[in-house]
Amino acid sequence: MRITCAVFLLALAVAPPGNGAPINTGQPSARAELLVDHHTHLNAPAIQAFVPTFCEQISRYGRCDAALTTPYTPDDLLHAMDKAGVSRALVLSTGYLPESPMMDPPPANATGLMHSANAWTVGLVRAHPDRFRAFIAVDPLRPDALPELAYWRGNAAVSGVKLHLTSSGVDLRNDAHLAALARVFKAAGQAHWAVLVHLRTQRGDYGAKDAQRFIDEVLPAAAGAPVQIAHAGGWGGIDPPTLAALTAFADAMQAHPRRFRHVWFDLSGVWTDKTPEADKRALVALIRRIGLRHFLPGSDWPYTGADLADYDGRVVPQLPLTAAEQAIIRTQVAPYAR
Repeated sequence: MRITCAVFLLALAVAPPGNGAPINTGQPSARAELLVDHHTHLNAPAIQAFVPTFCEQISRYGRCDAALTTPYTPDDLLHAMDKAGVSRALVLSTGYLPESPMMDPPPANATGLMHSANAWTVGLVRAHPDRFRAFIAVDPLRPDALPELAYWRGNAAVSGVKLHLTSSGVDLRNDAHLAALARVFKAAGQAHWAVLVHLRTQRGDYGAKDAQRFIDEVLPAAAGAPVQIAHAGGWGGIDPPTLAALTAFADAMQAHPRRFRHVWFDLSGVWTDKTPEADKRALVALIRRIGLRHFLPGSDWPYTGADLADYDGRVVPQLPLTAAEQAIIRTQVAPYAR
């Protein structure tokens, strides 16, 4: 199997600054301008040098995607954004890679690699303040998670924190894991950051039960801070576990809409040319139930292809939304992406 950065653990042998609403600055049209890509990746040099070791270590789970091993640069991302007409992107640190429990044994310098990746990602904002917003990354189950958040607290170049529950081996049915995750959400909220969470876990039966425990026991810890659920609650693609998790959110949000005013879902890498039409229709039904303004445009660049213009122009329109609905999502800008 192929292991990508956004879904690099999908190949595991388990699978069958503000709290206001996003701004919508465009008028509905067939192809409204895409203002912000809410989900992109760049590996820091320290992580890129580490990737061959990572890929060798986890080869028992699958092979790494070529996009993970390709040394893309900030200029590559800027070129892709310019070609696609994207003004700004959230760049997510991949500092969680060396800390993954899939690494056996873990690298002795995992904490240093994580911190170096975060520092480099934050530096992108200083170099390109009009184009990038930085999300640092931690493994919520490791003892260095809260100290790393404390280190960056108060740094204006940090917009949020990225958590990858699959990579970190988080089990949303494990009480201790839920407590650790809640502590990270609380710390991020206290720092006035958004939390972007890759929610899907390694469980083969991931679904509504996991989403519900997250809703009940973790989400309240954010205390109103913005929360972005990556890949619409999955790990890329549309399948029954993803739809089940998203259905749990839909049910909860319809029952208690005010509790979810600060929650959004990004649509990065959720469908492809090969996605069955029935799956896309099921996703659209859930998007409409939840409300279009809870969904954000994102590409998962470069894992959906280095040509962002092609992904945005060819793949994104394949979701069977109306032109007006597409425009609402395309022009959405989350408060932490301004």
